[in-house]
Amino acid sequence: MSGLVNVLVIVAVAAIVIGRQLRPRVIQADRRWWLLPVILAVVALREPAILDAHHRTESATLLAVELVLGLAIGAGWAWTSRVWAAPDGVMWAKSTKASAAVWALGIALRIGVFALGAALGVHQDSSALMLGLAATLLGRAGVLVWRAQSLQGTSRPAPAYGDGMPSARKEHA
Repeated sequence: MSGLVNVLVIVAVAAIVIGRQLRPRVIQADRRWWLLPVILAVVALREPAILDAHHRTESATLLAVELVLGLAIGAGWAWTSRVWAAPDGVMWAKSTKASAAVWALGIALRIGVFALGAALGVHQDSSALMLGLAATLLGRAGVLVWRAQSLQGTSRPAPAYGDGMPSARKEHA
C-alpha cells in the first residue's frame, strides 16, 4: 500500500475505534479481541520501507520506541476506562475524560518521536505509525479483557483512574 493509503487506513481505524469507545461497549473476552491489531500489524510489516535503509539502527530504535509507546498508551487508555458488570453478568467498558487525556498525550509523544526521527534524518514510513496503532489497540484490548475477567462474579464496578478523586471545581454554599 502507498503511504497515503496507510494514512487513510490509520485515520479511519482510529476514528472508528475512538468513536466506539465514547459509548458503552460490551467487553467480549471470549472473542478474538486481538484480531484487528494483528491484521494492522501484518499490513504494516508487509511494507519494505518500514525501516530506513540508510539509517537502520536509528530507524529500528524509533520503531521500538513507537511500539513501546503504543503498548503504554493502550494500557493507559484501558486503565482510564470504566469497566462494570451488568446485572446479567455482561461486562461493559466506556472511556472517560482521562482516556481522552491519554490519547492526547500519546499523539503528542508520537509527534515527538517523528520530530526526533526527522531531526536525525531518518525516513519514517506510515507503516511504522500503523504498527504503533496496532500496539495501542492490542495493549488496550488485552488490559480491558484482563480487567473484565478479574471482575466477573463481582457486583461492584472497577474504578477508572480518577474515580473517587475530589473535584477541582469550587463548591458554592
